[in-house]
Parts: sequence; structure tokens; C-alpha cells
Amino acid sequence: MRHRAIHFALLLLLLLSLALLATSLRPRPLVLVITNEDFADSSSNPSSSAVTDDSDRSDDSAEWDEFGDPESSAAATGDYDPGSWLPFIESASSPPSLANSSSDPLEALYSSGVRHMITAASSFDPADMEDAAAEIEAAASAGFPHAQSALGFLYGTGLMRPQSRPKSFLYHHFAAEGGNMQSKMVLAYTYFRQDMYEKAVKLYAELAEAAVASFLISKEPPVIEPIRIHSGTEENKDALRKSRGEADEDFQINEYQALKGNSAAMYRIGLLYYYGLRGVRRDHAKALHWFSKAVEKGDPRAMELLGEMYARGAGVERNYTKAFEWLTLASKHKYYSAYNGLGYLYVKGYGVEKKNYTKAREYFEKAAENKEPGGHYNLGVLYLKGIGVKRDVAAACKLFLTAANAGQPKALYQVARLFQKGIGLKKNLQMATYLYKTVAERGPWSSLSRWALESYLKGDVGKSLLLYSRMAELGYEVAQSNAAWILDKYGEQSICIGESGFCTDTERHLRAHTLWWQASEQGNEHAALLIGDAYYYGRGTDRDYERAAEAYMHAHSQANAQAMFNLGYMHEHGQGLPLDLHLAKRYYDQALETDPAAKLPVKLALTSLWIRKNYADSFLVKTIDSLPQVYPRLEAWVDDVLMDEGNVTILTLFACLLAVLYLRERQRRQVVVPRQPDDVPN
Repeated sequence: MRHRAIHFALLLLLLLSLALLATSLRPRPLVLVITNEDFADSSSNPSSSAVTDDSDRSDDSAEWDEFGDPESSAAATGDYDPGSWLPFIESASSPPSLANSSSDPLEALYSSGVRHMITAASSFDPADMEDAAAEIEAAASAGFPHAQSALGFLYGTGLMRPQSRPKSFLYHHFAAEGGNMQSKMVLAYTYFRQDMYEKAVKLYAELAEAAVASFLISKEPPVIEPIRIHSGTEENKDALRKSRGEADEDFQINEYQALKGNSAAMYRIGLLYYYGLRGVRRDHAKALHWFSKAVEKGDPRAMELLGEMYARGAGVERNYTKAFEWLTLASKHKYYSAYNGLGYLYVKGYGVEKKNYTKAREYFEKAAENKEPGGHYNLGVLYLKGIGVKRDVAAACKLFLTAANAGQPKALYQVARLFQKGIGLKKNLQMATYLYKTVAERGPWSSLSRWALESYLKGDVGKSLLLYSRMAELGYEVAQSNAAWILDKYGEQSICIGESGFCTDTERHLRAHTLWWQASEQGNEHAALLIGDAYYYGRGTDRDYERAAEAYMHAHSQANAQAMFNLGYMHEHGQGLPLDLHLAKRYYDQALETDPAAKLPVKLALTSLWIRKNYADSFLVKTIDSLPQVYPRLEAWVDDVLMDEGNVTILTLFACLLAVLYLRERQRRQVVVPRQPDDVPN
């Protein structure tokens, strides 16, 4: 009896393979792979042999807006996102009378509608949501573009209105014509999904230009960190903990160390306030305070950022002389990003005797030589424009590409322009669209994600779902993934509001499925894997192995090891795919090549494959195939057999097996997806 138990235990090990593969959740970093074929013929881009001196070409200094343009009216008003929901979110605690005090009756009606919509999402009140939708529709019908954008969102999401993508597109079109930037994002993303790059590239180019203009600092702009609130079917607790701002334990430790005089901690705290990172509210005054404290201790990094703040006028009155002093001091400490600031001052002639393109080039070259992305970008602009150097488009392209691969957003924008116009690089509208989209998603409308995350952390899941859904419509993959996860995890708690009240199961499942699929299209391999699992296990839909295989194939195309393994398993058992042991082995091998952590499950699966191949009709194969049905009876089997024999070794083994099988069963129960007819668009 004991030998039979051990034999059965070894067979059960084969089931572990479906539970042991780790799934990667991190988005892959943007890497531009450019070959010689991508570069345009140099003869089509003749370089000028002339080198501009330090007094001519003064108009070209406008190319350098790293610290902003003081004369820019848009910069003065900050109106890069007209019709934004942010004022209503940020003023949620203020009296409604203050928020609705606009002299324009349509604007007041729109403002009231958006405020009521946000409040209704927080309180889970369909009646209030219907009132909000009625106000928004009234303002939209009267031609108010921002209300048309909000109404397009309601129709696109199926929120208190029958879901209608044609109506949603129409309202967003009218809103975009009226200047609503978020509706332009929706339209651009719609064209992008349909591979209509001629139309998508024009909209994304405009949006990317607005995003670049809205950047308030010279290096990486203060963008919202793309925090994923889930890890598969579990909450991403580590990432969420680090996003709690001043309530985070790490922040409090740093603050305590800073108060005790630790210069590195002072710099870190100042950085969090300056960039608005890890859930900390952006506060230039506090950033200035901590950077000033840090420079008293001699921290060169704080010197550079102080120089930047004085040049920008961020948290302090603009003073280019002080900016030059701090940047010079930082550069003497070999802090190479300071060279970018100095080069900028010489290009603009601010804080120095006069413009000097030669010195500007030298500073940019020093920064580039020390792998500073801003140095590559600025030097690229010099070569592209022929300012202080011989014009060289090819050299400019290479410099921009280097900076772009380091994540420099303005370099990404320049490379997109080159691809769009075919200057230096061969015309490629698909690549241009993708790069413009990357930059556009850093625009001011991205701030919604901060409030969505903050609402989630405070337990306001309804409001978080509303904001993530809005950003999902704009094409943000992380928002699509987060909204889908909230719907799957919390949907049964009546937080999802549908066409005429709380979502039906069908509405909720369809909405989540659409979001998962959109995230999958944008490279989220885990999203496709979840869709495949849902169809495979029949949760939220009839079990459909063929659709499961299609989803796994999509995840496989994104180099997902778990999907490769699942495809091998389906080929091995003829589930949704032809029974083919050779293909099964190929997929198992690919899973191991892709992820070395898959060694144990792949070895177990290959053992099962070997048994199946050499003992096709044996008791072993029949036993292996029956294991999924055996699981519900394992607990009774342990009581009747293992406990009676008292074999501690086997008992320990089966305790581990039961734990793994339980986790697999738990995953199966948590995965949901609706049954979706073939003619329903994703």
C-alpha cells in the first residue's frame, strides 16, 4: 500500500507544472531597434557646411524650452487640458456652490454633471449617476464640447447609457473639434487600434506637442508612475505600499533621517516633492526647502536641481543668475546633468554675458560623453539645426535615438517627427504614431491616474474604477489592466454601474473582457493569459478550449512562458488544439528557454509526455488523465490512507501537493470572463 501511495504521489507531481510558472507583470521597457535600413539616404538630406556663429540664428534659441518659455501664454495659464476633470476631483471637499460658479450656464451644467458623476461613483448610487448623466447630456446637446467628451465616455463605457461605440465616437469627434484634448486622445487611440496611421499620427503629433509644452522641468518630466494595482489575481501590495505618499513607512524613515541632518535623505525627500513621486503630492516649496538643506551639507545633486528651480521659477522667483551659480557649482562636483542647464543658459543668453553656441555645444558634449540623456538630446538639436556646428542630420538622428532609448521624452518626440516626415530616417508612420503616443501619454491628462490610485488606496473603489475607465478609454494600458482587475475582483460588490443601474453579470464580464483584451493588444501578456485561463476553465463563460488556445497564442507571441507551457499541455491532451506530442514538446522547450524558472514544471511535463508516448494505453496514462477529477477527493484519500499508515514523509509531500493544487484551484475560481459572441467588437 505504501509503494502504491508513493507511486501515486509521483504521478501527482505532474499536476504541479500548471502552477509553478511565474508570470511577468512588468511592462517591457521601450527600446528602439534601428538598423541601417531605417536611415534615409544621406543624399536626400544634404547637410549645410556652414557653421553658425554666436550672434546669428538667435531665433533658434526657441528650440530650447527645457525650463519653459516665460512668454508662453499657455505656460502661464497651464491650460493644456481644457475641460479636465481634475478641478472637480481636487475640489471634491469644497462646497458645490464654489465649484459651479462659472458665468457660462453650459459650463456650470457640465461642471455640476461631472462633480455629481464622481460623487455617485464613490457612493455607488445609480440614481445620482443618472442625474449626473442627464446634466452632462443636456450640456452636450447644447454644443458644449467638454460635455460632449464626457457623454462620449458614458456611451463608450455603457455607463447609464446603452453602450454604443458609434455614438461614443461621434460625441468624441465633436468634442475634439471643440478643442477637448482627451477626446483627441480617444480618437487617436481608436485610429491606432485600427491601424489607421495616417489619421492617428496627426492627432498623436498634436497631443505629443501639447505634452512636451506642458513639461515643467528639463529632464524627465513629472509624469505619473504607472502603478499596477494587481499581480495576476492578487493585489500588488508591495507597489501599493510604496505609493502611499507621506503615509508610507519608507517616506517617514527618510523624513526622520533628514530631520536628523542626513543630506542624502534631504535630497531624496526633496526629489519626491519636486517630481511628485511615490504618491507624494508635488510641492515646489517643500522641495526647495529640502534641497536648500541638502546643499548646506554639500550635496551636488541638490545644487543642480536648485539651479533648475531658479531657472524655471519653480517654488521660487525666477533668477537666472542664481541658476547659473548653482549649476556651475554642481558641474564642478562632476554632476553631469548640470552641464545641460549651463548649455541651455548659453543658448538662451540667460544669466550670462551673451549667447554663446560654442560654449553651449561644449557643455552638451560633456553631458553626452558622460551618458547624460539630456546631453544627447540637446546636442542632437544643435546638429539638426546646424547651430554652432556643421549641420548633420544623421548625427542628430543617432543622438536622438540614444536619448530616446534612455527614456528622454523630448528625444522620443523628435524621433517621431523624423519618422513622420522622413528626415534622416525613412518615413514610417507606424513607428511615428507609436512614439508620439508614448509622449502624448505623458501629457497633463495623465494626472487622472494619480487620483485613481489615491482613491483606490483610500478604499474608494468606485471612484477609482471611474477614473481608470476614463484613462482606459484614452488608451493607457495600465489603466485598462487596473480597471479590468477591479471589475473582476470587486464587481460582485455592486460598484459597477451599468446601463440602467448596477451592472448585470453580463455587462460586468463584457466590460472586463474588453479591457483585458485592449491591454493585451498593447503588450500586456498577462492580460491575454487571463483571458485564456478564463475560457479554459469556463469561468464567466462556457468552457471553450479553442478560444483559450487563441488567447494563449496571443500571449505566446509576446514571449510569455506560461502561455507556451499551456499550449504544450493542450497539444499533449488534444484540448482545443490537435493532439500532437511533438508540438507539445516544442512548446515545453520554448517555455524553458524563455524562463529558466520553468525548469521543474517543464521536466515534470516532459516526463508525462514520455510516459504518454511510450505507454499510450497504460494504466499510468489513464491515471495521469484522471488526476484533475481526483483532486476533490484527495482530502478524504489522505484521511483514509496516509493518516492510517502514519507515513510522515508521504504526508509532508501531499501537504505540499495539496497547497499547490489549492492555489491552482483558487486561480481557476478567480478568473472570470463573459461569453462574447463573435460579432461583438473588442
